[in-house]
Amino acid sequence: MCEPTNGVATIANLECVFQNVVQAFLGFAGIVLFILLIVGGFRFITSGGDPKAVEGAKKTITSAIIGLIVILLSYLILVLIKAITGVDVTTFKLVQ
Repeated sequence: MCEPTNGVATIANLECVFQNVVQAFLGFAGIVLFILLIVGGFRFITSGGDPKAVEGAKKTITSAIIGLIVILLSYLILVLIKAITGVDVTTFKLVQ
């Protein structure tokens, strides 16, 4: 958890900045995934049997699911590295 430093910029603040950026990125990725799934589903339902429209909708849904898998696998790889080596690579800490 990031603690305030009374308005004084320190190297330790980089930990907070990095943590906030990663959390914002993961939240944004989740929102984009949800929107892409909704758009792909809507395009699939409203395709009216047009093969090109159906194919485009399937590609949108497939891309969204592949993106989710990439994000999950990257996190799982970091957890695996932590389990094998004992080094916690899932947190960002500066040695002072």
